[in-house]
Amino acid sequence: MAGLMGADVLAVFVKEPRPGAVKSRLAAALGAEAAAEVYRAIAEEAMRRTAPRRDEYDRIVAFDPPSAGAAIGEWLGVTAGALLRQPTGDIGLRMERVFDELFRRGARRVALIGTDVPALSHEDVRDALESLDEHDVALGPATDGGYYLIALKGPEPELFRGIRWSSPDVLTGTLERAARRGLSVRVLRTIGDVDTVEDLAAEWERVRPLLGEKTREEIEKTVAWKQRKIDRHG
Repeated sequence: MAGLMGADVLAVFVKEPRPGAVKSRLAAALGAEAAAEVYRAIAEEAMRRTAPRRDEYDRIVAFDPPSAGAAIGEWLGVTAGALLRQPTGDIGLRMERVFDELFRRGARRVALIGTDVPALSHEDVRDALESLDEHDVALGPATDGGYYLIALKGPEPELFRGIRWSSPDVLTGTLERAARRGLSVRVLRTIGDVDTVEDLAAEWERVRPLLGEKTREEIEKTVAWKQRKIDRHG
């Protein structure tokens, strides 16, 4: 990966979309093959929707597992210079170390996202990066209590330590740590991510067109049932 001196950077966390290796909670309801296909489709959409316009930011794909760099580069059309192997550890440690590496390489500001938020857009990324002109941190809340985006203008390791990852307390815990550090935070719009079949039901109208016909048909009955359940319970 080339130097990033003075650049704004978007880091996209991506996993190889192998059945059984992604979206375990979704796979429990849909099966591993269908869950992997949903993950693949949303990741491709995230890459399309967050593509930089002109030279407003560089985009780096932080990938996992370590052996998947070539396959992920081919899948997403990303050159080797824009690929970064994710470190080992829990998601907090991985994010902390990716931020550290990008700032070490000279990045000015860095936003980090995952690939499970169908509504995430280029405008969200730009808004987060620009908000760092007046704030220390930008956070995009997800509807499940986590966050879909975090942006920083320098390393802040304490924001990633002692957090109960994959819990409804991720955003709250991060905001509490930022407050203790005296950091100002810009909170972006709240949007939904897709981790469970209930999430998929809520985002189905957005996700459905991204899938092949066979996968749509396989998923539709389950999603329709979950959507009726959501509608009944508000």
